[in-house]
Amino acid sequence: MAEVSPEVRARVQASFDRQGLMTHLGARLTGIEEGTVRITLPARPEVTQQNGYFHAGATSAIADTAGGFAGFTLFPENTSVLTVEYKMNLLAPAIGEYLEAVGTVLKPGRTLTICRLEVFAVRDGQPKLVAAGQQTLICVDARPEQ
Repeated sequence: MAEVSPEVRARVQASFDRQGLMTHLGARLTGIEEGTVRITLPARPEVTQQNGYFHAGATSAIADTAGGFAGFTLFPENTSVLTVEYKMNLLAPAIGEYLEAVGTVLKPGRTLTICRLEVFAVRDGQPKLVAAGQQTLICVDARPEQ
């Protein structure tokens, strides 16, 4: 993947930093490339379900966000990104030290962009695919962000 410009990197990071849910979950933006974004979520009790696995809501939230920002890396300046829809398949219990969500643009468009979403549980340094999905994004004019 191609590196993004410093301006795009700053725009993506600034928008991510305003995401209240990502802050609440403890997620971190760990990779920004043209059309691909990576987000990690460390394991902690607040993001698990009753059996100790990462909760599907946390898994899906970081996947949706990774895909959204992957699309955003390709959007023009003075635009914003919104998710139109996404679907996740949970493939295995998410057990590990952390999750890594990878959003990758499959088809960019002027209005709609399609992304692949993958989430890996990393345990003892070994990633295991635990969720996969697809997402549709819409590029909209930028609005003042709260």
